[in-house]
Amino acid sequence: MKNLLDSRKSLLLPLVSPLLLLAGCNLEVMNPSGDIAVQQSHLILVATGLMLLIIVPVIALIILFAWRYRKSNTAAIYTPDWDHSTKLELVIWGAPLLIIIALGLITWISTHVLDPYRPLQRLDANRPIAADTKPLIVQVVALDWKWLFIYPEQGIATVNELVTPVDVPVRFKITASTVMNSFYIPALAGQIYAMPGMVTTLNAVLNKPGQFTGFSANYSGAGFSDMRFKYYGKSTGDFDKWVEVTRTGGGKLDRANYLELEKPSERAPVQRYGSVASDLYDAIVNRCVDMNDKCLNQIMADDAIRTTLKAASVSLKATPATRLFAVAQADICTVPLTSTKANYARPY
Repeated sequence: MKNLLDSRKSLLLPLVSPLLLLAGCNLEVMNPSGDIAVQQSHLILVATGLMLLIIVPVIALIILFAWRYRKSNTAAIYTPDWDHSTKLELVIWGAPLLIIIALGLITWISTHVLDPYRPLQRLDANRPIAADTKPLIVQVVALDWKWLFIYPEQGIATVNELVTPVDVPVRFKITASTVMNSFYIPALAGQIYAMPGMVTTLNAVLNKPGQFTGFSANYSGAGFSDMRFKYYGKSTGDFDKWVEVTRTGGGKLDRANYLELEKPSERAPVQRYGSVASDLYDAIVNRCVDMNDKCLNQIMADDAIRTTLKAASVSLKATPATRLFAVAQADICTVPLTSTKANYARPY
């Protein structure tokens, strides 16, 4: 009897061990602290459940058929000439089709509701956001290999430390200094790519105070593994105190200091800046922090003007539609970062 119990324990151990290991994990993706991430976790559960409606029965039927029609089971009915069943065909094709339709509908709705560029409509499932609510703006720059956060309205900046107030909408304006990267805070929202010369947007809100982890989710070189930062959710009062402490105790982040900060470094410590040059983020996006470099928006504007003049000079008999197209090209190339077009433009 004892040997039997020991053998059962040895069989159960491989099954129980992974569960014990997972018990110590903090799965922020499925237990987040921000409303956007909560909705995304629900979407994962719903999509997984719908797919399991097919996967579980198929696996069960495979086991059933293998057992029922095993070679030693002489009682099983043997019908080698059977090749069609209308009822089975309806189930085999109908059930997956209905699930695909349901998944497609859910995906279409969630794609629009959870669009990172879309201003938030609620703080959580029970609290809508007032129409006149102004989000906190945080400008994010992915450096090699650290994160720079600029608070333009507060006039401060930090390196590898992000702080936002709880239950306040936050609008992240994200870019990169050199190579493509990915900004990801599992407890807050999904990942958003950071690309040099471009600005992507993420609207999110944190509903619980605490300390969380953010990191790069896209390989970007030797220091990628340590490209992490601490994210703190604080009450509005504590956030205001943190801003004042940073403002009075930090240094100045101007173009010269940024060029030093931009140099590649690994495991960079937290740094705070009490003042920031007002045009720094725009210069970072347009790749012209160095005063000797020409800004991308100016290069595009010059190209647009040349294109427009060339189109006009080719033929004075150009049709109104052709002239309108040339003007539209110039308008697209010269949209400033502060315009509505730039705020809701997509990088794809």
